[in-house]
Amino acid sequence: MRQDKPGVLLVNLGTPDAPTTAAVKRYLKQFLSDPRVVDTPRWLWWPILNGVVLPFRSPRVAKLYASVWMEGGSPLMVYSQQQREALAARVDMPVELGMSYGNPSLQSAVDRLMAQGVTRMIVLPLYPQFSCSTVAAVWDGLYSAFKKARTLPDIEFIRDYAEHPAYIAALKASVERSFALHGQPDLLVLSYHGIPQRFAREGDDYPLRCADTTALLQQALGLRDDQIMMTFQSRFGREPWLQPYTDETMQGLAKKGVKHVQVMSPGFASDCLETLEEISEQNREFFLHGGGEKFEYIPALNADVEHIDMMIQLVNARR
Repeated sequence: MRQDKPGVLLVNLGTPDAPTTAAVKRYLKQFLSDPRVVDTPRWLWWPILNGVVLPFRSPRVAKLYASVWMEGGSPLMVYSQQQREALAARVDMPVELGMSYGNPSLQSAVDRLMAQGVTRMIVLPLYPQFSCSTVAAVWDGLYSAFKKARTLPDIEFIRDYAEHPAYIAALKASVERSFALHGQPDLLVLSYHGIPQRFAREGDDYPLRCADTTALLQQALGLRDDQIMMTFQSRFGREPWLQPYTDETMQGLAKKGVKHVQVMSPGFASDCLETLEEISEQNREFFLHGGGEKFEYIPALNADVEHIDMMIQLVNARR
């Protein structure tokens, strides 16, 4: 009789192997070649990517990575590995980490789980709010990983967890720690990674899921509408993305009387370049140069015990 053996596959976006131009170029080429990320026709996008984007963007991005690099790798890699280790220590099943782009690859993580005899794979993409450009890319990666396999495990795929009570509780605890340390700000800004507006028009419910998280966190914290707002960061290319944009918002807040702001990025399960450099450094400067007085970045949940507790609840509900 076939024995049931569950295992957990944690998946995050990925990271360069090193803060060098060559490593960043390899990573960006894989990332920006995925039609889930850039859906421009290949015949048009390929010359632009290889002739313009990669040669000019890679050296600049490598310098940014170097500014946040940690012992053990990029912040996203270090925190993702900590999450895997913390979860594995508290559940009696194999837990592996794979990345949609870069290393460790999604394929290698699947192979490690299958080598341990896993018959039911609980897939947890570390994206609280579904988007076709992130969670659906994990779905595509799973299909590719098993495309030539002679056997398949049962798959328990966690689409997202934007409204999960333990996720909201973990965010609330993180915000309250920041308020206790720095004082309650005039405004709490929740900055989510953006996507093209076109994706939402075509059916991606990502902005709705971000709004769900924002509303529940506001309720949990007991904040008024004028004490919290939602923005979108990290836009790429020329077409309109979800608005309001975080950087433009930061530049104009002081003119509206906001002197003290705290920013968190609830869509990022782990701190990474987009939070530690773009938010904590770039947007800090935008706010202060615009006339603001106090800016604090609230770290991602990373390997906080409340975050791991949430993962355990998600996993146990599907084991």
